[in-house]
Amino acid sequence: MAIDARCEFMFYIQCRNGNPNGDPDMGNSPRMDPQDMHGYITDVAIKRRIRNYVEAAYGGDPGMGMLVRRDSNINTGIAYAKEQAGVALSASRKDGDSSKVKKSEIEPARRKACELFYDVRTFGAVMSTGPNAGQVRGPVQLAFARSLDPIDPQDITITRMAKTEDVKGAKTAADYEKWEDEQPADGLRTMGRKQFISYGLYEARGFVSANLARETGFDERDLRILFEAILNMYEHDRSAGKGEMSVVAPLVIFRHTGTDGDPGQRRRQAMLGCAPAHKLFELVSVKKKETVEYPRSWKDYDSSIALASRPAGVDIGFLTSPYGEISWNEIPSDAEFFRD
Repeated sequence: MAIDARCEFMFYIQCRNGNPNGDPDMGNSPRMDPQDMHGYITDVAIKRRIRNYVEAAYGGDPGMGMLVRRDSNINTGIAYAKEQAGVALSASRKDGDSSKVKKSEIEPARRKACELFYDVRTFGAVMSTGPNAGQVRGPVQLAFARSLDPIDPQDITITRMAKTEDVKGAKTAADYEKWEDEQPADGLRTMGRKQFISYGLYEARGFVSANLARETGFDERDLRILFEAILNMYEHDRSAGKGEMSVVAPLVIFRHTGTDGDPGQRRRQAMLGCAPAHKLFELVSVKKKETVEYPRSWKDYDSSIALASRPAGVDIGFLTSPYGEISWNEIPSDAEFFRD
C-alpha cells in the first residue's frame, strides 16, 4: 500500500574542512550564492548519496534496484523494465521516432520500472530516451541545501610526491623505471590544488506527496528506508575531498494527519495536507550563537522548535537514529541539537 499522508522533512548537513559539492564550471570550487556567499548542496548530489546507500544496504532485494547507477547506461535499465513487462523493444520506436510509441506500450514498462527500481519509485525518472518507457513524477523531491551562514571557499596548493607521466615508447614496467632513474628528484614531484571550506552547516528540506506515491507505489517501507539513508548517507561516502561530512541533529518530519471527524474526509485531508510546507519549516529555528564569530561545529548554534505552535492536523516527528523509532510530538532525550 502506498503512503496515505503528505509529509515534509528537514535535516542538517555538517561539512568540516572539505568540499561539500563542487561546481565543475568553477574549477570544482564549493557551490555558493554569489550575492550573499551562502553555500549550496544540490538536490542531485544528495540523491546520489541516498541511491548509493540504498544500493549498498538493500541491493539485491526485490524492488530495490537502481535505474541511475554509476558508470552505466540508463537505457539498459529501461530496456530491462520493458522486457520484464513483456513489451518488445521493437515497440520503442516507430519510424525511428520514440515519441510515436503508443500509451499502451509505455504504461506496462512504466509500472514495471516503478516496481523494479527504488529510485524511480521515489524520485521519478525521465525514461523516454532510447527504449521509451515514458516519464514518472516521483513523490519525493528535495530542494537545494543551503548553509546557514556564509562559507569561506579556499583554494590551496598541495604537493604531489609522484607524477603521472605517460612515458612515450614505454611498453613494460622496466621502461617506466628506467625513465624514473633518468629524472632529477625534483622532476618527479608536481603541484596540485584543493578546494574546501573550513566549516558549513547546511539546512536541507524535502517533500513527500502521498498523491504521487499512489502512482509509483511508494510505501511506508520505502519512506522509512529513505529516512535511514539520509541519516547514514555520508557515513558510507568518505573521501579526502569531502572532508568530514555528516547529517547532524535529528531528522525532523512533518506528517499530515487531518482533523475532520469523518474518516474519509480525514484521509483526504492527510493526503492533501493541513498546512503550507513553508509554515511548517518556519517552526524550526537554528541560529549561530551570539558569542560565536566563526562557527566550527553544530554546537556553535542555538536551536529551537515551536512544538506548541504546530498546526492542527500535523504531527511533528524526530528520528535520531537510522534504525530507531520516530518520536512524535515530543523531542527525544538524545536529540541534542534541538530544544523546545
